[in-house]
Amino acid sequence: MARSTGFGATLPVSGRRVLVVGAGADALGQVVALRDAGAAVTVVAPEAVQSIADLAERGVLQWHSRAYEAADVAGLEAELVVAATGERDLDARVAADAAAVGRWCVVPEVQARKAEATGGSVVLVGGGPGDPGLITVAGMEAVRAADVVVTDRLAPLGVLKDLDVEVIDVGKIPRGRFTPQEEINRILVEQAQAGRRVVRLKGGDNFVFGRGGEEVEACTAAGIPVEVVPGVTSAIAGPALAGIPVTHRGLSQGFTVLSGHVPPGDPRSTLDWAALARSGTDLVLLMAVATLPAITEALIAEGLDPTTPAATVADAALPTQRVVRGDVSSIAARVDEAGIGAPAITVIGLVAGFDPRG
Repeated sequence: MARSTGFGATLPVSGRRVLVVGAGADALGQVVALRDAGAAVTVVAPEAVQSIADLAERGVLQWHSRAYEAADVAGLEAELVVAATGERDLDARVAADAAAVGRWCVVPEVQARKAEATGGSVVLVGGGPGDPGLITVAGMEAVRAADVVVTDRLAPLGVLKDLDVEVIDVGKIPRGRFTPQEEINRILVEQAQAGRRVVRLKGGDNFVFGRGGEEVEACTAAGIPVEVVPGVTSAIAGPALAGIPVTHRGLSQGFTVLSGHVPPGDPRSTLDWAALARSGTDLVLLMAVATLPAITEALIAEGLDPTTPAATVADAALPTQRVVRGDVSSIAARVDEAGIGAPAITVIGLVAGFDPRG
């Protein structure tokens, strides 16, 4: 009778150095799960999917863009090695190299799906603000039943760890590499027409600046069955995780969620910044790191009190979460001084100065 040579366990990796060999779709779930657990991750691979490259550019992990070498196991001083290239022979060689120098090595095994295919379909899943624990039960069930998961960089990619699913990374990096929306629509339709169960996994909610409506239109036009699983929008979750309620009795009777993708005065902007400055509601700005100076200047020019509290939450729900506080007149400079980059959410209003201690 064949005996197992392995033993399953949950390893405490927080603060520990972990080497991941591989940066393709097979490694994506592993890398993000390690990041979520607080590991210091180093990746070695000649090429990386967009979401891993984005994490490297943001300084969340280190990526050595080259082929794996046996000396990496000891030379990079990893306490744990994860062989996730998707190439059986190479993964085996990494494991052997690790054993030779007394390092623990994990070669991930995927859990096979038990459900039988029932025809092509698309499910848009809002994954929440990035923490795998904040995806809904229905969303997680859809991911587990999928044949293909088409991901964004801000989705809770750690949920993909150990799943038997093809991953297509179509993340959009601000002012960097991106997959055009038309190409994403084509991928969803093409995969579903091939009879596959497709999950479009996004961060936040599909319909809050997620372009989910466009994807529903594309699938419907092609005759593809499509359903939507709502997610927890980062517009509310991000501030909440920083201790900022977007409404609070005595401070605010409402909030307005805005895209800061284009600044005031840009021909593409359709927002009435003068009305927003006078609205009396909290303003929650998404995609507004680069345009924050122009937005705050416009709000002040339109009459918003420059001492109005403001706060920016970066990497909400992730181990790298940071909060910068100030007021409307100072928040843009403070965000710049702190080196904050996307993703980040800025809240402007009395709730941004909320202190539960009174």
